[in-house]
Amino acid sequence: MAVPPIQRPPHQARLSNSWLLDIVLGLLVVASLPLAVVSIPNTLSVVARLLPDDLDQTGLMRTNGLSLPALMLTVPLVAAALRRVPAPHLLLVGLALVALSEAGGGYAGSELLVGVVRVLRGVGAGIILAATLAAVWHRASVLRALWAGTFGLSLLTAQALALWPLDAVSSWRVTLQPYPLVTGVALGLAAVHLVAWTLAGRPAGPVPSVKERGRLLLTAVPAAGIAALAISTATEGWRAVPVMVLAVVAILGLLAMASIGGSESRTSAYTMVAVGAVLLPSAAQVTLVEMGGLGGPGLRGLWVPYVVAGVLAIVASVGVRLFARGAGRRVASLGLLAMVAGLCSVRLVVPSADGMVLTVPFSLLAVGAAVAVTAALQGVGAGAAMSALSLGCAGVLAGFLLGTGVQMAMLDGVRSAQELVDSFVGALHWWALASGFLLVMIIVLAAVMARRPGRGVLADEPEGPEAPPDVPCAGLPPADVLLVRGDGLGGPDGDDEPSTVAIPRIGASVTGPAGGSAAGAGGVPPAVPPQGQSPEDVTSA
Repeated sequence: MAVPPIQRPPHQARLSNSWLLDIVLGLLVVASLPLAVVSIPNTLSVVARLLPDDLDQTGLMRTNGLSLPALMLTVPLVAAALRRVPAPHLLLVGLALVALSEAGGGYAGSELLVGVVRVLRGVGAGIILAATLAAVWHRASVLRALWAGTFGLSLLTAQALALWPLDAVSSWRVTLQPYPLVTGVALGLAAVHLVAWTLAGRPAGPVPSVKERGRLLLTAVPAAGIAALAISTATEGWRAVPVMVLAVVAILGLLAMASIGGSESRTSAYTMVAVGAVLLPSAAQVTLVEMGGLGGPGLRGLWVPYVVAGVLAIVASVGVRLFARGAGRRVASLGLLAMVAGLCSVRLVVPSADGMVLTVPFSLLAVGAAVAVTAALQGVGAGAAMSALSLGCAGVLAGFLLGTGVQMAMLDGVRSAQELVDSFVGALHWWALASGFLLVMIIVLAAVMARRPGRGVLADEPEGPEAPPDVPCAGLPPADVLLVRGDGLGGPDGDDEPSTVAIPRIGASVTGPAGGSAAGAGGVPPAVPPQGQSPEDVTSA
């Protein structure tokens, strides 16, 4: 009796190299995500005394802030481009742009060149954010948790990391090239990751569907509007009240955009908007208030709280990913509530001359953000996750606008150094109160909208794959359609939205040895030849 040979699926043959790919990818996430997020803060004012007299300081500070708008617009476009360009290639391109911006920063001597350098860095940072999320999507569970924890930690420490290289510098251009060595290491890891990905058989990553690409491109619209208005506020010298009104309108617009889609995608979008609008603006203000010149411990006294918060955030993210599946919205709400508690502790303990006290607010903010992001991204497909990331990046700028408006209102009429310090602290406390209410509002909004089914052309795809109807073709029997995962691997945890393709399998009736038809009752040949029948015998017959 001839038995058809058992062919090993191609993705099983490639698993021998998957551990190498996962290790390199984990190192790349840890090295590249902070590099991407550290490009957001505008720290040129810290080295303003080093600027040449022939340069327009106000213009340079405006152009130095172009990195965040460029990042916001890049994330949705790169996510949509994943259909044609694999994530490993995009990662290499993004880090190459960051390296190019750091190299060009050493030669920037005009407002135009500073703007070009910062836009290049923002584009590279946006590519890194989207490509790293795509790269970890179908890998080991711990990698997506590592991405979420590192993303939250990067938002928490971005201001401190941007300020660290500026201590006792002799050139203002250091703001344009803060970590060239780390950039080189990350670029080397990206090259190694590309090689490991090739050796592993080029496993396919998540590919947004046509509907998801439409949603991604739609998220670029509010990002472009917020970026244009933010640049206008800096150029035209808007007052505090119009800036705050603009920020509120921007946040409401992002929440309206996040309300498009199904229940799970709405939860992820709300969560990312909340984390983006609150975490980095809050941490940046706390860091500035705790500088040594204002009575705080300075950056040297803040690194222990930052490290503790980072370790707890990554551990909490891994725990949610491994042990809290199926409760995405509830766990995400708990994470946002932890951030609310962190903001309450900011009002209680900041400012403080003892840096260790800040372990409490930093840990609550970082852990809450990591838990919320990890839980929110568990029950959605890759396209919805990318859309949520795009809205979250736009939320960062909206949060900065709101925080800036509060600071402008508090600093108006300041006449002495002590009044300046008191106003900064008062602005931080008012910001903590306002952002805490914003988080609570988003938690309530997510709970209410979770009860409503997704409708419209941008609603989520149905949970399970549906076989297309049989279509007769040229008089042959109807096609036997086999649904398989389009990436050849699928999600390792089984909780991701599968990407399916239809493979038509058309065959004519096959006459067995006894002269009967080998087809089933429906006239469609079986997928595997029946026992006792050799394919070679059938062919020769």
